Amino acid sequence: MKQTAKNVQPLRSKEEIEEMKFALKRGGTGRKKSEAKAARDVLLFLLGINTGLRISDLLRLQVSHVRDRDFFYLIEKKTGKKREVNVRALRSELGAYIAGKGADTYLFSSQKGGMPISTVQAYRILADAAAFVGRDDVGTHTLRKTFGYHYYKATKDVAMLQDIFNHSSPKETKLYIGIRQEEIRESLVGFRLG
Repeated sequence: MKQTAKNVQPLRSKEEIEEMKFALKRGGTGRKKSEAKAARDVLLFLLGINTGLRISDLLRLQVSHVRDRDFFYLIEKKTGKKREVNVRALRSELGAYIAGKGADTYLFSSQKGGMPISTVQAYRILADAAAFVGRDDVGTHTLRKTFGYHYYKATKDVAMLQDIFNHSSPKETKLYIGIRQEEIRESLVGFRLG
């Protein structure tokens, strides 16, 4: 399945996030997945929306990165920059998921053996869940965009988000998370001349 260019959006409400979590447990067909696959897919989603990491960085994570830690450091694959990643909010989920797994085990292992799932497989997992809830605007960037959208809504600190994302300008950051168009739309509600 080739990824096609589409207008991938953040999940803008807690309800949309809960819908995706439910759909990730089920898959595109609506039939329940194995517990192991469902746990992997939901954790991938949760880690993505709570850290803002790119999918290429999420898929490289191993148990040793998160075991008994509130944060860890990572060299981002795309930028080559060092980034601190805070996982404190997910310690419970991470602890349950990695129990009994070796330190060098990838968090998101494929069923074919010790390697992580591919970015294409991650896309398929998210796209299938999105189809189950009737969405066609979800992809791997949805995770990062959802983190950014909710971080900005909570803090209004675009400069900090720009640093987290390693973007070159606040404008780039707002455009990436879809805030600018939303702000324009909201500012025009009720606006009328003449």
